[in-house]
Amino acid sequence: MRAFLVDDEALALKRLQRMLAATKRVQVVGTSTDPVAAVPAILEGKPDILFLDIEMPGMNGFEMLAHLHPQPWVVFTTAYDRYALDAFGVNSVDYLLKPIEAAHLDRALDKIERLRGTAASPPDMTELIRRLTPPSYPDRVASKVGEKIEFVDIQQVTHFFAADKLTFAATAAKNYAVDYTIQELEEKLDPGKFVRVHRATLVNVAHVQELHSWFAGGMMVRLKDPKRTELKVSRDRVRALKERLGI
Repeated sequence: MRAFLVDDEALALKRLQRMLAATKRVQVVGTSTDPVAAVPAILEGKPDILFLDIEMPGMNGFEMLAHLHPQPWVVFTTAYDRYALDAFGVNSVDYLLKPIEAAHLDRALDKIERLRGTAASPPDMTELIRRLTPPSYPDRVASKVGEKIEFVDIQQVTHFFAADKLTFAATAAKNYAVDYTIQELEEKLDPGKFVRVHRATLVNVAHVQELHSWFAGGMMVRLKDPKRTELKVSRDRVRALKERLGI
């Protein structure tokens, strides 16, 4: 079997390479301490097995796997959370806890040989990567006026609203025009911090001061900003807002 090794710790990489050579079952065709640089090498070399560390600077193991299509059989070499490791087993991949022991390495190789002997394909890691990789949300939004682009900290935005075919980021100081629709912002921003309260309004729950009943089953939100801005909450969005506010 042909293997490629990725680990940001050079000593760990050399140790694993020696252990694999001692088994006489694996040909190491490449190693790398840089996960970014490893991606093209793996795509070109097409190894049967990838021994992969998880926690690495620049790009972690899950992010690296997302760039590999097709993916080889993966054996994680890690000291990662036990609950995550249980998820690996469900996806028919194996893992080696550092420091790696020879018996555990043989177990992983036995499993890979067994799976390859059944003509099975390496499991699709897409769903596992999605579940174990924390989503990334922007911490600022751009506002372009003429030739100038101004960046607005998301934390300072009390709400986003649509008016006159434009979308604005409202802050205590001023409103900034942004090049997104409310729908796009709802998909782009952290759902734990921003909730859509109206087809034209997305509110930052950290800036909510009061919640009042409104006619026709709706509600009204009053913000903490100096203007004590009031925002209408559509009846069909009241429950989502209350859940986000913990009430």
